[in-house]
Amino acid sequence: MAVPSEVVETFQREGVVVLRGVFGGWTERLAAGVARLRAAPSALERSYRPADGSAPFFQDFCNWQRIAEFRAFVLESPAAALAAALMGSSTARFFHDHVLIKEPGSSVVTPWHQDAPYYCVAGSQSVSFWTPLDPVGREVALECIAGSHRWSESGFRPVRFDGSPLFPGADFADLPDLEARRADLPVRSWALEPGDAVAFDFRTVHGAPANASLRPRRVFSHRWVGDDARFVAQRAHGSPPFPHLELADGAPFEAPECPVVWRG
Repeated sequence: MAVPSEVVETFQREGVVVLRGVFGGWTERLAAGVARLRAAPSALERSYRPADGSAPFFQDFCNWQRIAEFRAFVLESPAAALAAALMGSSTARFFHDHVLIKEPGSSVVTPWHQDAPYYCVAGSQSVSFWTPLDPVGREVALECIAGSHRWSESGFRPVRFDGSPLFPGADFADLPDLEARRADLPVRSWALEPGDAVAFDFRTVHGAPANASLRPRRVFSHRWVGDDARFVAQRAHGSPPFPHLELADGAPFEAPECPVVWRG
């Protein structure tokens, strides 16, 4: 699938772009896979149940090898070619899948954060696709701050939803209070239909509101890395964890569960 040069340029410049209808032929199959996952979550399932009793926020990671619909999407959909084009990479290596479901009325707010500091992979070429399986209004959609992938070389401190650091003692700067500056920030967000996707760099600062709508917000996210991907040993127990990988710190990121799906 060809990606217009202006779309690639926007992604490189802003760290985020919207893609309309690129996965339209896959939404029903992905939805079936999500239903299978909900019926049998993995050991990495992480659901947040708000203290106020509102609806939960379901999450689960790294299921593409056991959910047939996810596997087919990773290996057969246009995702890998799109990823390589956006990253400016001669290859697209699959990193992991992530299912996120905010049920109607969930009060859980996804706070501003970068994904990169959570991951055991680093490099200048990365892309995450946020792919909704339900219509998503602008008021409940993913929000990304344009240009924030250039804010910090080392990244900002990764924290859990309860505010505790994921890597205590690690040398990260704290993310500024972005809500206090929201009016001055170039926040990018779009109303989306099933088959659309928001593509963003792992370093792009992003978050998402509570789901105040009357419909579920089911999202299949898939993450990809490019030619320069390297293993970060100290983050092997990050989110998601890859503690079994026996790679030297800084070695090329190569793992059986993270195959190269596309080569130019």
